[in-house]
Amino acid sequence: MAAKKYKILFVTSEVVPFVKTGGLADVSAALPQTLAELGHEVRIVVPKYGAVDDRKFKIHEVVRLKDLQINIAGKEVIFSLKSCFLPGQRVRVQIYFLDNQEYFGSRNSLYADPISGKVYKDNDERFVLLNKAVFELIQKLGWIPDIIHCNDWQCGLIPAYLKTKFKDNEQFANFKILFTIHNLAYQGEFPASSFKNLDLPEELKSNNGIMHNGKVNFMKSGLMFADAINTVSETYANEIIKEDEHSAGLKSVLNKRKKDIYGIINGIDTKLWNPEKDKHLPKKYTIKTLDLKKVNKQALTDRFGLKYDEEVPVLGIISRLYDAKGFDLVQKAFNDLMELDIQFILLGTGEKKYHTFFEKMSHKYRDKFGCYLGFNDDLAHLIEAGADMFLMPSKYEPCGLNQMYSLKYGTVPVVRETGGLADTVVRFNEKTGEGNGFMFKKYDANEFLKEIKRALNVYKDKKTWTKIMKAGMKSDFSWNSSAKKYIDLYKTILSNN
Repeated sequence: MAAKKYKILFVTSEVVPFVKTGGLADVSAALPQTLAELGHEVRIVVPKYGAVDDRKFKIHEVVRLKDLQINIAGKEVIFSLKSCFLPGQRVRVQIYFLDNQEYFGSRNSLYADPISGKVYKDNDERFVLLNKAVFELIQKLGWIPDIIHCNDWQCGLIPAYLKTKFKDNEQFANFKILFTIHNLAYQGEFPASSFKNLDLPEELKSNNGIMHNGKVNFMKSGLMFADAINTVSETYANEIIKEDEHSAGLKSVLNKRKKDIYGIINGIDTKLWNPEKDKHLPKKYTIKTLDLKKVNKQALTDRFGLKYDEEVPVLGIISRLYDAKGFDLVQKAFNDLMELDIQFILLGTGEKKYHTFFEKMSHKYRDKFGCYLGFNDDLAHLIEAGADMFLMPSKYEPCGLNQMYSLKYGTVPVVRETGGLADTVVRFNEKTGEGNGFMFKKYDANEFLKEIKRALNVYKDKKTWTKIMKAGMKSDFSWNSSAKKYIDLYKTILSNN
């Protein structure tokens, strides 16, 4: 019997190439696209912000989905759902853009005012519109999905509406909801007075409902009412249930749902991140032509005016410069690092204190340390290809992509054992010779330094080092393997009646 093909409605607040603030946008294009290539019917719903270009993407009106009307916060809101396909793909994925001038069209920015940096005061109403529009779309189209796949707090009310407001609606009786957490730190919190705008039963206005610390919490709503919950790595799924510092205040809610929480690691875009085809590199290379990696190492050291020496390892780091990414550890260990026979290259942008510190260090240690404070895609690819090791000492990391890019490029990662890092990097074991990277557990600068020194020691043994590089390059981080895990999860949800 052929495997069942699912109808999946994927609801998100951002998707590339239309709009992006973070990794959610990449996932929202790559996962639906891969699911479609595997034979499932996927449609995406996303708001049509002012920055979305109608002409460029051939976005058109759908007669049945024009001038729909719903009530939000006591006023009539008129909206349309326009349509186009995800661009440049073999298998077509249809996108519905939620078009409303007041809430989305008049703003180029997604969640906050670009000038003041303050989040929009009416974000509750804006995303109530997105959540309610999903039900209108299904009714007007008569297209009944098997699964509604919701992402992050912006979609957190969809499960609550299904289980309360629409619980007796036959059209909605059979589909199930998966709620994916990409970042638990952002929860969609609003003042208690905002509850009246949500159109939910009064009994949910309590701590047993969707209130948390006296505020309406969209994330909590998603966690309470979805049929299943997943996050973007298995280890992070365990951490948010067990550890206070990872659960962002929602530990008790997550604990109540722990049997319904799963972890599936994100894939990477192997069209963009692949040393065999990477157009940013001075020299492309493969697992069979690893020697050519050196050409990129030389280009990287040249770029920062460092002396190229094949024997001296180059350590790279590409990151936002925040405490959560482990930069307090990097700062503490920095002078000790500079005592070692290494070169160190950093690309990133973030907190002012780190900009100041690294600026100062690049003058003090100009023959060993190069830094670029900003964003540069070209340089990001060159660091991944040209460095010998890649550092990621994160405090927490739901998934992480750079360690996967590094493994793919034969650049050996040195990471902290947390979240997605723990799920993708296998700590090298001297006794068995197995492993694809280096890992330390305790969040501590000395432990970090100790693991770097261990890696440097192994680096001297070229044969062993090459084996570690090749182990990483053989990993499969394509969206294909992640998408198959999502299909298995959909199947599990649908069989739990």
